[in-house]
Amino acid sequence: MIYLNHAAAGVLPRVTRVATKAFVDAHAERGVLGVAEYEARLDEYRRIVGELIGASSDEIAFLRATSDGANAIAGGLDWVPGDEVILGDDEFGANAYPWLALRERGVSIRFVQTERERLTPDALRRAIGPRTRLVAVSWVGFRDGYRHDLAALGEIARAAGSLFVVDAIQALGAFPLDVRAFPCDALYAGGAKWLLALQGISFLYVRAALLDRLKVRAPGWRSVSDIWDFLNYEQPLARFASRYEAGTPNFIGALSLATSVALLRKHDVPAIASHVLSLTDRLCEGLARRGARIASVRAEAARSGIVTFSLDGVDSLSLGARLAGAGICVTYRANGIRVSPHGYNSADEIDALLELLV
Repeated sequence: MIYLNHAAAGVLPRVTRVATKAFVDAHAERGVLGVAEYEARLDEYRRIVGELIGASSDEIAFLRATSDGANAIAGGLDWVPGDEVILGDDEFGANAYPWLALRERGVSIRFVQTERERLTPDALRRAIGPRTRLVAVSWVGFRDGYRHDLAALGEIARAAGSLFVVDAIQALGAFPLDVRAFPCDALYAGGAKWLLALQGISFLYVRAALLDRLKVRAPGWRSVSDIWDFLNYEQPLARFASRYEAGTPNFIGALSLATSVALLRKHDVPAIASHVLSLTDRLCEGLARRGARIASVRAEAARSGIVTFSLDGVDSLSLGARLAGAGICVTYRANGIRVSPHGYNSADEIDALLELLV
Protein backbone atom coordinates (compact mmCIF):
# COMPACT_ATOMS: atom_id res chain seq x y z
CA MET A 1 0.00 0.00 0.00
CA ILE A 2 0.89 3.68 -0.12
CA TYR A 3 0.93 4.72 3.52
CA LEU A 4 0.17 8.41 4.10
CA ASN A 5 -1.38 8.23 7.56
CA HIS A 6 1.27 9.00 10.18
CA ALA A 7 -1.02 11.44 11.98
CA ALA A 8 -3.06 8.35 12.90
CA ALA A 9 -0.25 5.84 13.49
CA GLY A 10 3.15 5.25 12.00
CA VAL A 11 4.66 1.99 10.81
CA LEU A 12 7.57 0.16 12.40
CA PRO A 13 10.90 0.51 10.60
CA ARG A 14 12.55 -2.81 9.79
CA VAL A 15 15.26 -2.28 12.41
CA THR A 16 12.59 -1.74 15.07
CA ARG A 17 10.67 -4.81 13.97
CA VAL A 18 13.83 -6.88 14.33
CA ALA A 19 14.62 -5.41 17.76
CA THR A 20 11.14 -5.97 19.17
CA LYS A 21 10.99 -9.51 17.80
CA ALA A 22 14.27 -10.23 19.58
CA PHE A 23 12.72 -8.95 22.81
CA VAL A 24 9.71 -11.23 22.42
CA ASP A 25 11.97 -14.19 21.69
CA ALA A 26 14.12 -13.45 24.75
CA HIS A 27 11.04 -13.15 26.94
CA ALA A 28 9.57 -16.35 25.53
CA GLU A 29 12.78 -18.33 25.94
CA ARG A 30 14.14 -17.02 29.26
CA GLY A 31 11.40 -15.10 31.06
CA VAL A 32 12.73 -12.56 33.55
CA LEU A 33 16.30 -13.39 32.53
CA GLY A 34 15.52 -12.49 28.95
CA VAL A 35 13.87 -9.21 29.92
CA ALA A 36 16.61 -8.22 32.38
CA GLU A 37 19.08 -7.21 29.68
CA TYR A 38 16.52 -4.75 28.30
CA GLU A 39 15.64 -3.42 31.75
CA ALA A 40 19.32 -2.68 32.28
CA ARG A 41 19.25 -0.47 29.18
CA LEU A 42 16.38 1.78 30.30
CA ASP A 43 18.64 4.73 31.01
CA GLU A 44 20.23 4.29 27.58
CA TYR A 45 16.73 4.47 26.05
CA ARG A 46 15.98 7.61 28.06
CA ARG A 47 19.24 9.15 26.84
CA ILE A 48 18.43 8.39 23.19
CA VAL A 49 14.97 9.93 23.47
CA GLY A 50 16.28 12.89 25.44
CA GLU A 51 18.90 13.65 22.80
CA LEU A 52 16.14 13.96 20.21
CA ILE A 53 14.81 17.05 22.03
CA GLY A 54 17.98 18.36 23.67
CA ALA A 55 17.16 16.98 27.14
CA SER A 56 19.11 14.79 29.54
CA SER A 57 18.11 11.23 30.40
CA ASP A 58 17.32 12.43 33.94
CA GLU A 59 14.49 14.57 32.55
CA ILE A 60 12.77 11.72 30.65
CA ALA A 61 10.18 9.23 31.88
CA PHE A 62 8.54 6.47 29.87
CA LEU A 63 4.77 6.39 30.23
CA ARG A 64 1.85 4.78 28.44
CA ALA A 65 0.12 7.56 26.51
CA THR A 66 0.42 11.25 25.69
CA SER A 67 -2.28 12.09 28.21
CA ASP A 68 -0.26 10.40 30.97
CA GLY A 69 2.31 13.16 30.60
CA ALA A 70 -0.31 15.90 30.73
CA ASN A 71 -1.93 14.23 33.75
CA ALA A 72 1.41 14.05 35.58
CA ILE A 73 1.80 17.82 35.27
CA ALA A 74 -1.86 18.66 35.87
CA GLY A 75 -2.05 16.45 38.95
CA GLY A 76 1.27 17.51 40.38
CA LEU A 77 0.90 21.28 40.61
CA ASP A 78 -0.37 23.03 43.74
CA TRP A 79 -3.45 24.60 42.18
CA VAL A 80 -5.67 27.00 44.12
CA PRO A 81 -9.21 28.07 43.19
CA GLY A 82 -9.10 30.85 40.64
CA ASP A 83 -5.98 29.61 38.86
CA GLU A 84 -6.30 29.50 35.09
CA VAL A 85 -5.15 27.27 32.22
CA ILE A 86 -5.12 28.53 28.63
CA LEU A 87 -5.48 26.21 25.64
CA GLY A 88 -7.04 26.23 22.19
CA ASP A 89 -10.54 24.86 21.69
CA ASP A 90 -9.28 22.51 18.94
CA GLU A 91 -7.00 20.35 21.08
CA PHE A 92 -7.15 16.59 20.81
CA GLY A 93 -8.60 15.06 23.96
CA ALA A 94 -5.21 13.87 25.21
CA ASN A 95 -4.24 17.50 25.75
CA ALA A 96 -7.66 18.68 26.88
CA TYR A 97 -9.22 16.27 29.38
CA PRO A 98 -6.30 16.32 31.86
CA TRP A 99 -6.71 20.10 32.14
CA LEU A 100 -10.51 20.07 32.10
CA ALA A 101 -10.44 17.71 35.09
CA LEU A 102 -8.89 20.55 37.11
CA ARG A 103 -12.25 22.31 37.19
CA GLU A 104 -13.03 20.10 40.19
CA ARG A 105 -10.20 21.90 42.00
CA GLY A 106 -11.53 25.35 41.13
CA VAL A 107 -9.25 25.92 38.15
CA SER A 108 -10.66 27.93 35.26
CA ILE A 109 -10.04 26.67 31.71
CA ARG A 110 -9.80 29.52 29.25
CA PHE A 111 -10.19 28.47 25.63
CA VAL A 112 -8.85 30.44 22.69
CA GLN A 113 -11.63 30.29 20.09
CA THR A 114 -9.71 28.97 17.12
CA GLU A 115 -12.54 29.48 14.64
CA ARG A 116 -11.86 33.21 15.10
CA GLU A 117 -8.09 33.11 15.53
CA ARG A 118 -5.37 30.59 16.19
CA LEU A 119 -3.32 30.49 19.36
CA THR A 120 -0.82 32.92 17.90
CA PRO A 121 1.55 35.03 20.01
CA ASP A 122 -0.82 38.00 19.68
CA ALA A 123 -3.79 35.87 20.76
CA LEU A 124 -1.90 34.59 23.78
CA ARG A 125 -0.84 38.10 24.80
CA ARG A 126 -4.51 39.11 24.85
CA ALA A 127 -5.63 36.00 26.72
CA ILE A 128 -2.96 35.62 29.38
CA GLY A 129 -3.53 37.23 32.73
CA PRO A 130 -2.34 37.39 36.34
CA ARG A 131 -4.17 34.16 37.28
CA THR A 132 -2.80 32.14 34.35
CA ARG A 133 -0.69 29.35 35.88
CA LEU A 134 -0.15 27.33 32.72
CA VAL A 135 -0.43 27.45 28.93
CA ALA A 136 -0.82 24.10 27.12
CA VAL A 137 -0.56 23.70 23.36
CA SER A 138 -0.12 21.02 20.74
CA TRP A 139 2.91 21.75 18.61
CA VAL A 140 0.89 20.66 15.56
CA GLY A 141 -2.90 20.42 15.51
CA PHE A 142 -4.34 16.99 14.75
CA ARG A 143 -7.23 18.18 12.55
CA ASP A 144 -5.51 20.36 9.98
CA GLY A 145 -1.81 20.38 10.86
CA TYR A 146 -1.46 23.96 12.11
CA ARG A 147 2.05 24.32 13.56
CA HIS A 148 2.28 26.67 16.54
CA ASP A 149 5.15 29.07 17.18
CA LEU A 150 6.46 27.38 20.32
CA ALA A 151 9.35 29.77 20.85
CA ALA A 152 7.18 32.90 20.83
CA LEU A 153 4.38 31.33 22.89
CA GLY A 154 6.87 30.04 25.45
CA GLU A 155 8.48 33.45 25.82
CA ILE A 156 5.11 35.09 26.44
CA ALA A 157 4.15 32.49 29.01
CA ARG A 158 7.49 32.80 30.80
CA ALA A 159 7.27 36.61 30.88
CA ALA A 160 3.83 36.31 32.50
CA GLY A 161 5.08 33.85 35.12
CA SER A 162 3.14 30.94 33.61
CA LEU A 163 4.30 27.42 32.88
CA PHE A 164 4.43 26.36 29.23
CA VAL A 165 3.79 22.72 28.30
CA VAL A 166 3.68 21.07 24.88
CA ASP A 167 1.94 18.05 23.36
CA ALA A 168 4.40 17.15 20.60
CA ILE A 169 2.84 13.95 19.23
CA GLN A 170 1.84 15.33 15.82
CA ALA A 171 5.27 16.67 14.89
CA LEU A 172 8.07 15.02 16.81
CA GLY A 173 9.94 12.60 14.58
CA ALA A 174 9.21 14.60 11.45
CA PHE A 175 10.38 18.00 12.74
CA PRO A 176 13.35 18.96 14.94
CA LEU A 177 12.88 20.48 18.37
CA ASP A 178 15.23 21.59 21.15
CA VAL A 179 13.62 22.18 24.54
CA ARG A 180 16.63 24.29 25.58
CA ALA A 181 16.00 26.74 22.73
CA PHE A 182 12.76 28.15 24.16
CA PRO A 183 10.96 28.22 27.51
CA CYS A 184 9.52 24.70 27.82
CA ASP A 185 8.61 23.35 31.24
CA ALA A 186 7.26 19.97 30.10
CA LEU A 187 6.71 18.10 26.87
CA TYR A 188 4.92 14.82 26.23
CA ALA A 189 4.34 12.64 23.20
CA GLY A 190 3.17 9.16 22.32
CA GLY A 191 5.55 7.13 20.20
CA ALA A 192 3.14 5.50 17.78
CA LYS A 193 2.76 8.28 15.20
CA TRP A 194 5.68 10.17 13.65
CA LEU A 195 8.16 8.55 16.04
CA LEU A 196 7.39 5.17 14.42
CA ALA A 197 7.22 3.17 17.65
CA LEU A 198 4.75 0.68 19.08
CA GLN A 199 1.43 1.81 20.48
CA GLY A 200 1.16 2.05 24.25
CA ILE A 201 4.46 3.89 24.81
CA SER A 202 5.01 7.61 25.38
CA PHE A 203 7.55 9.80 27.08
CA LEU A 204 7.41 12.80 29.36
CA TYR A 205 10.08 15.49 29.55
CA VAL A 206 10.07 17.57 32.74
CA ARG A 207 12.52 20.44 33.09
CA ALA A 208 14.83 19.49 35.95
CA ALA A 209 14.14 22.70 37.87
CA LEU A 210 10.40 21.90 37.86
CA LEU A 211 10.63 18.36 39.25
CA ASP A 212 10.59 19.26 42.91
CA ARG A 213 7.62 21.60 42.44
CA LEU A 214 5.46 18.69 41.32
CA LYS A 215 3.80 16.07 43.46
CA VAL A 216 3.71 12.50 42.19
CA ARG A 217 0.01 11.65 42.40
CA ALA A 218 0.21 8.12 40.99
CA PRO A 219 3.34 6.60 42.55
CA GLY A 220 4.42 3.00 42.29
CA TRP A 221 7.23 0.78 43.42
CA ARG A 222 9.64 2.26 40.89
CA SER A 223 8.97 5.88 41.93
CA VAL A 224 11.40 5.77 44.84
CA SER A 225 15.15 6.27 45.14
CA ASP A 226 16.02 2.59 45.71
CA ILE A 227 13.48 0.40 43.95
CA TRP A 228 15.06 -2.77 45.33
CA ASP A 229 14.63 -1.74 48.99
CA PHE A 230 11.10 -3.09 48.85
CA LEU A 231 9.92 -2.57 52.45
CA ASN A 232 11.41 0.87 53.03
CA TYR A 233 8.17 2.77 52.51
CA GLU A 234 9.58 6.02 53.93
CA GLN A 235 12.36 6.47 51.39
CA PRO A 236 12.35 9.57 49.18
CA LEU A 237 11.25 9.71 45.59
CA ALA A 238 13.73 9.07 42.83
CA ARG A 239 15.69 12.22 42.04
CA PHE A 240 14.82 12.17 38.37
CA ALA A 241 11.80 12.11 36.07
CA SER A 242 11.79 8.32 36.24
CA ARG A 243 9.76 8.80 39.46
CA TYR A 244 6.72 9.07 37.15
CA GLU A 245 7.20 5.59 35.71
CA ALA A 246 5.55 4.12 38.83
CA GLY A 247 5.24 0.41 38.04
CA THR A 248 7.15 -1.90 35.73
CA PRO A 249 7.76 0.04 32.50
CA ASN A 250 6.73 -1.05 29.04
CA PHE A 251 10.16 -2.42 28.17
CA ILE A 252 9.32 -3.48 24.63
CA GLY A 253 7.64 -0.14 23.99
CA ALA A 254 10.66 1.77 25.28
CA LEU A 255 12.90 -0.41 23.11
CA SER A 256 10.78 0.32 20.04
CA LEU A 257 10.81 4.05 20.74
CA ALA A 258 14.55 4.26 21.32
CA THR A 259 15.31 2.14 18.25
CA SER A 260 13.12 4.22 15.95
CA VAL A 261 14.38 7.51 17.40
CA ALA A 262 17.96 6.42 16.79
CA LEU A 263 17.05 5.66 13.17
CA LEU A 264 15.36 9.03 12.69
CA ARG A 265 18.36 10.85 14.12
CA LYS A 266 20.70 8.86 11.89
CA HIS A 267 18.80 10.12 8.86
CA ASP A 268 18.78 13.75 10.13
CA VAL A 269 15.46 15.07 11.40
CA PRO A 270 15.86 18.55 9.81
CA ALA A 271 16.32 16.82 6.44
CA ILE A 272 13.22 14.72 7.10
CA ALA A 273 11.27 17.90 7.87
CA SER A 274 12.38 19.52 4.62
CA HIS A 275 11.33 16.44 2.65
CA VAL A 276 7.96 16.17 4.39
CA LEU A 277 7.20 19.82 3.70
CA SER A 278 8.15 19.36 0.04
CA LEU A 279 5.67 16.48 -0.17
CA THR A 280 2.83 18.40 1.46
CA ASP A 281 3.59 21.43 -0.72
CA ARG A 282 3.38 19.17 -3.79
CA LEU A 283 0.11 17.75 -2.52
CA CYS A 284 -1.39 21.20 -1.93
CA GLU A 285 -0.32 22.42 -5.37
CA GLY A 286 -2.03 19.42 -6.96
CA LEU A 287 -5.12 19.87 -4.82
CA ALA A 288 -5.35 23.54 -5.81
CA ARG A 289 -5.28 22.58 -9.49
CA ARG A 290 -8.22 20.27 -8.82
CA GLY A 291 -10.22 22.95 -7.02
CA ALA A 292 -10.00 21.27 -3.63
CA ARG A 293 -10.81 23.11 -0.44
CA ILE A 294 -7.68 22.94 1.72
CA ALA A 295 -8.43 23.33 5.44
CA SER A 296 -4.76 23.42 6.46
CA VAL A 297 -2.93 26.74 6.88
CA ARG A 298 0.05 26.64 4.54
CA ALA A 299 1.87 29.78 5.64
CA GLU A 300 5.63 29.17 5.82
CA ALA A 301 5.96 28.85 9.60
CA ALA A 302 2.59 27.20 10.23
CA ARG A 303 2.63 24.37 7.70
CA SER A 304 3.42 20.82 8.77
CA GLY A 305 3.22 17.20 7.65
CA ILE A 306 -0.59 17.19 7.87
CA VAL A 307 -2.90 18.36 5.08
CA THR A 308 -6.69 18.14 5.35
CA PHE A 309 -8.84 18.78 2.29
CA SER A 310 -12.23 18.21 0.74
CA LEU A 311 -13.69 18.41 -2.76
CA ASP A 312 -16.86 20.34 -3.44
CA GLY A 313 -19.75 18.02 -4.20
CA VAL A 314 -17.78 14.93 -3.17
CA ASP A 315 -18.57 12.98 -0.01
CA SER A 316 -15.30 12.68 1.91
CA LEU A 317 -16.24 9.33 3.44
CA SER A 318 -16.90 7.85 0.02
CA LEU A 319 -13.72 9.37 -1.39
CA GLY A 320 -11.66 8.03 1.51
CA ALA A 321 -13.10 4.55 1.00
CA ARG A 322 -12.23 4.76 -2.70
CA LEU A 323 -8.64 5.74 -1.86
CA ALA A 324 -8.44 2.84 0.59
CA GLY A 325 -9.70 0.48 -2.08
CA ALA A 326 -6.89 1.66 -4.34
CA GLY A 327 -4.32 0.88 -1.65
CA ILE A 328 -3.78 4.41 -0.35
CA CYS A 329 -4.05 4.73 3.44
CA VAL A 330 -5.23 8.13 4.73
CA THR A 331 -7.63 9.26 7.43
CA TYR A 332 -11.07 10.15 6.13
CA ARG A 333 -13.92 11.68 8.07
CA ALA A 334 -17.05 13.60 7.16
CA ASN A 335 -15.17 16.90 7.30
CA GLY A 336 -12.41 15.86 4.91
CA ILE A 337 -9.43 13.72 3.96
CA ARG A 338 -6.30 13.99 6.13
CA VAL A 339 -2.98 13.14 4.47
CA SER A 340 0.24 12.84 6.50
CA PRO A 341 3.40 11.59 4.74
CA HIS A 342 6.72 10.89 6.45
CA GLY A 343 10.35 11.02 5.37
CA TYR A 344 10.33 7.71 3.48
CA ASN A 345 7.36 8.64 1.31
CA SER A 346 7.96 9.82 -2.25
CA ALA A 347 6.67 12.39 -4.71
CA ASP A 348 5.37 9.53 -6.86
CA GLU A 349 3.15 8.39 -3.99
CA ILE A 350 1.70 11.90 -3.63
CA ASP A 351 1.05 11.95 -7.39
CA ALA A 352 -0.67 8.57 -7.19
CA LEU A 353 -3.14 9.99 -4.68
CA LEU A 354 -3.74 13.10 -6.79
CA GLU A 355 -4.42 11.01 -9.90
CA LEU A 356 -7.37 9.39 -8.14
CA LEU A 357 -9.02 12.75 -7.40
CA VAL A 358 -10.95 12.95 -10.67
